[in-house]
Amino acid sequence: MRILSVIRQVLDAEENVRIAADRVDLASSKLVIDSMDEYGVEEALRLREKLPDVEVIVMAVGPERAEAGLRTALALGADRAILVETSEALDVIAVSSVVAQVAQREQADLVLCGGQQADWDCQGLGAAVAERLNWPQSTWTTKLAIEGSAVTGKHDVDDGTETFALSLPAVITTQQGLNEPRYPTLPNIMKAKKKELRRQPLESFSVTPRLKLLHAEVQVKERLRVMIDGKKDPAASATQLVDLLRNEARVLA
Repeated sequence: MRILSVIRQVLDAEENVRIAADRVDLASSKLVIDSMDEYGVEEALRLREKLPDVEVIVMAVGPERAEAGLRTALALGADRAILVETSEALDVIAVSSVVAQVAQREQADLVLCGGQQADWDCQGLGAAVAERLNWPQSTWTTKLAIEGSAVTGKHDVDDGTETFALSLPAVITTQQGLNEPRYPTLPNIMKAKKKELRRQPLESFSVTPRLKLLHAEVQVKERLRVMIDGKKDPAASATQLVDLLRNEARVLA
């Protein structure tokens, strides 16, 4: 059985976004594996620990720096990695095409990816991959088990949670609550250096990027800086404060 876990490198939550030449400048920024993708890698490793003859493959689509994220996943315990290299900005539909083709070439039985990508703020990757492969899918999964060719588990829906049952091959998107990701140990970090990390150019896949990045900017909302003097007329000041919170800040219904 082969499990393909998709990861993306995103800006660390504590880093500031910088713009240079109308592009987001990541040259000197700390990048990490998207937290929701970490749950996918961890779940793949846990399934390997429970099931016989499971190979865990991690993949990323992006520039050369994405290798660092793949090396981290290898240090966590993944068996091998694939980096589809490109400096182009790709949308979720283009990336889903690459992921689907890798899944077919590697004869994967299960594809895991984060429920929502932090940089795209998008939930569409898993669904797009499943559509391309014509595989069943479960999104926002919080519990997962495999027995034979049957996949069972639990996932979030609008009104709470529900259980599901699918047949392999399948696509699963992961989220917080599914597991608690592990940390790489020093021995595994050393072993990761010898594991296979295969690089392939985007041109080796049948995909036409349709996203054209024209401009990037950091949106900054100026503060109103309204000063309320509550000493003279506390009742009027309270009314003014509620009005500002409701109609300007819109934090009150």
